[in-house]
Amino acid sequence: MGLLERLRKEWFILGIVLVIAAARLEPTVGVKGGPLKPEITITYIAVSAIFFNSGLSLKTEELTSALMHVKLHLFVQIFTLVFFPTAIWLFLQLLSITPINEWLLKGLQTVGCMPPPVSSAVILTKAVGGNEAAAIFNSAFGSFLGIVITPLLLLLFLGSSSSVPFTSIFSQLFMTVVVPLIIGQIVRRYIKDWLERKKPPFGTISSCVLLMIIYTTFCDTFANPNIDLDKFSLIIIVFIIFSVQMSFMFLTFLFSTRSNSSFTPADTVAIIFCSTHKSLTLGIPMLKIVFAGYEHLSLISVPLLIYHPAQILLGSLLVPTIKSWMVSRQK
Repeated sequence: MGLLERLRKEWFILGIVLVIAAARLEPTVGVKGGPLKPEITITYIAVSAIFFNSGLSLKTEELTSALMHVKLHLFVQIFTLVFFPTAIWLFLQLLSITPINEWLLKGLQTVGCMPPPVSSAVILTKAVGGNEAAAIFNSAFGSFLGIVITPLLLLLFLGSSSSVPFTSIFSQLFMTVVVPLIIGQIVRRYIKDWLERKKPPFGTISSCVLLMIIYTTFCDTFANPNIDLDKFSLIIIVFIIFSVQMSFMFLTFLFSTRSNSSFTPADTVAIIFCSTHKSLTLGIPMLKIVFAGYEHLSLISVPLLIYHPAQILLGSLLVPTIKSWMVSRQK
């Protein structure tokens, strides 16, 4: 395989590297309030575009059948909102005796309490060819659950409380996830024949939008002047985050491929991504509300700012491997 052909095939991973480099060179372009206005273009337009795209490309009967897959939904939601934060809490009891920055450790706990994301898990599931309908359902449903459950988990594990504006977060979720998905489905009904004939590159479109999200995420990270911590703690946290992701992906893979699990290979793909991914879009606003007034808020936010791009990077690198496994199992 030639270099150009290889780059063309792995363009998304190359794109991730380039947008991170661009964010490092000039982070002010993509920060909140900057020229790109990510608080509008990313929070509303980009996320809405992803779900409109999903609604347009998803066959209605697949989404309907996904609603009935109760066992899969229970597995994902229990793993994400019960097992994940509990396991992190137990792990942090051991790490508390180490010299790692205590606010970064609190940040790791907040990562565990977050709901699934509304975009990355869907895109990676689609890239592999997994059960996209189940991924969409769990991303949307998990996000709605997270509005109520995440603040309660933060209170339980960290003892921080504040009034969370449920109505504003709920309305934003409804407008950026549910409405675009429904509109996409309605439009699909009228242009179904054209879509099946032309086969638009839905996956490529979603991937390009995701690159925008990654870029603005890293712009926020690089532009934050309050992030002042020792390199030892930061390196250890990065290592822990990748280790947690790999371990939990492997764990969900083992559970969902047991002989008595009744999950298909396509279901397993959706489970792996939806169970282990965490939402930055919902997480950062929620942290700012729950930890309002904390001078260490920026440090608490660091693990989530790392976890979000790390889950996309790791997931993207594993797409060819998971896809090969799924294809071999379906033969």
